[in-house]
Amino acid sequence: MSHATVVEGACRQSTSASSSCQPMPLAFLRCGDVAKVVRVRGKGEVHHHLENLGFVEGASVSVVSEQAGNFIVQVKGANVALDRSVASKIIVA
Repeated sequence: MSHATVVEGACRQSTSASSSCQPMPLAFLRCGDVAKVVRVRGKGEVHHHLENLGFVEGASVSVVSEQAGNFIVQVKGANVALDRSVASKIIVA
């Protein structure tokens, strides 16, 4: 996983991604967006690791920071850094 840098004031006000109810990869969200996890794609270690971090069906996830394709998201009260390829495996609505 790549690390992302938190930039103060980088978040803009945004509407919830869940209002559209269209499943999409987490990588499509922007700073300030909030959505629910629909599923985690893939198999093996990455899938299991993401579930252990709290990316399970129904979990609320919010984008704290997004910079150069790297994300810091909050899930189950913890901030988690994800690169774009891993964020693309998490489907939200």
